Amino acid sequence: MKNKFIVLSIGMFLGVFLLASVFAVEVSVCCEKTKTGVWCQNSPAGSCDSTMRSAPSSCDATSFCRMGCCYDSQEGTCMKNTPEKVCQNNGGVWGDSSECEIPQCELGCCVLGDQAAFVSLTRCKRLSNIYGLENDFRKEIKDEIQCIASVTSEVKGACVFEKEFETTCRFITKKECSEGETSGAYPNASFHEEYLCSDESLGTNCAPSEKTTCLEGRDEVYFTDTCGNMANIYDSSKIKIKTYWNRIVSKDESCNADDSKGNANSKTCGNCDYFLGSVCKKAETGKDSNPQYGDYICRDLGCEWNGKTYQHGETFCADSLGIDKNLPGSRYFRLVCYNGEVTVEPCADFRQQICLETDVNGFMNAACVSNRWHDCYGQLKKKDCENTDKRDCVWLPGMELSAVAETTGTSTTDSVLPFRGSTPAQSATSSTTQTISRDDGACVPKYSPGFETGEAQQICSMASTQCTVKFEKGLIGKEKCVKNCECLEDSWEAEKNKLCVSIGDCGDKNNYRGYAGYGEGTNILINGKEKSET
Repeated sequence: MKNKFIVLSIGMFLGVFLLASVFAVEVSVCCEKTKTGVWCQNSPAGSCDSTMRSAPSSCDATSFCRMGCCYDSQEGTCMKNTPEKVCQNNGGVWGDSSECEIPQCELGCCVLGDQAAFVSLTRCKRLSNIYGLENDFRKEIKDEIQCIASVTSEVKGACVFEKEFETTCRFITKKECSEGETSGAYPNASFHEEYLCSDESLGTNCAPSEKTTCLEGRDEVYFTDTCGNMANIYDSSKIKIKTYWNRIVSKDESCNADDSKGNANSKTCGNCDYFLGSVCKKAETGKDSNPQYGDYICRDLGCEWNGKTYQHGETFCADSLGIDKNLPGSRYFRLVCYNGEVTVEPCADFRQQICLETDVNGFMNAACVSNRWHDCYGQLKKKDCENTDKRDCVWLPGMELSAVAETTGTSTTDSVLPFRGSTPAQSATSSTTQTISRDDGACVPKYSPGFETGEAQQICSMASTQCTVKFEKGLIGKEKCVKNCECLEDSWEAEKNKLCVSIGDCGDKNNYRGYAGYGEGTNILINGKEKSET
């Protein structure tokens, strides 16, 4: 009985074990996405995300997990072997080429300054935009190694070689060094990127010197070594510092990199900056400061005009003769300070253009702009006259223009001229009479224009005026002024002349050189005779 009990116990144990083994087996399916976030995974059915698709087969055999190419049209990237759903969720365009053998994914060499990337054309455009560079895509380069070599060959450094039983050096590009070795110009050459030929560790015959030079296409003053090679930017404090003669030091790490004037006229620092108004030039006695070492300096590109200094690139208006009063013959000019020289640019003749300047954070900008005087005479309201958005005019209270402008061409437009009070005004282009309300005054150009010979008489006549003075004769024959007597005063004459000179080259005034013109100026007639004759 004891033996039977033992066998039965073992049998019961084996039965439980076999039963447990059967229930532990679970069917493997293709989950479009698992609960843990993994896409297209062959997993037990219970691990699939219930909101996504699944199939009782390998993922390779399903349509929803078929691998293809995902193309991002904005970034220009291509992802191989990507499920369609994954691509769509990331905003990409999916195609059934798992290796991305499509035109959009064709790779080429994207040159980014002194760097390069083997990417698609769209990606190259995106990278160029990010770094603010012009797009330089070279589709003829078909592999990444060749792409990287195309830019690294332009890096500069020390090309060390043997010549006449001496170890010497040239500071050139890697490509030039390699080609020189091939051609025999630089026998047994070795290239040391970003090293200077004066680095003692290279064992060359090139050493530091006190000489400096300018380089084509560069703003700065550079040291040269005893072999004539370029070294770092001139810094008088570093001439005895060996480490300054070992490797290339960038412009930003060189002396006074933050100087607001680009180290103009500095005796000790050659870190020039063209955009800040300085550039490498040979120092001239009497014009420049003498540098502590070498013969070159950061030349100040500013200018001096009439005792005032201007920065390189500034533009300003000239104080030409007579322009403050817009005298006959005067003209507006725009001046440009460029590379230390002032050039003159005349505005349009007859003051049809004026020069206006603005100060933007201490930097002057000037421009010749149109003189908008043409419709001044026809403005009847002070508010309309002084509307600076439309015209350049000023209002003279108490003045009046007495005729209609009937001029053409470049001088003035046909317009209705003002008359004192509410009186008839007649258009130059119509004989219709109408009543026009106006303010008391006259609208004249802010910058009185000049005229062609044929226009002057017609326009100047608008300021002609007539004043009838009444006299009474006493019993003993003595005349006495009784009406409009103010017209005999010099002040009345001056006031009317002010109107004349305001409308253009009219009235009693000299030209910009101080000489009287060929005309007779202002004529004051009393009883048909010149005032001076009465």
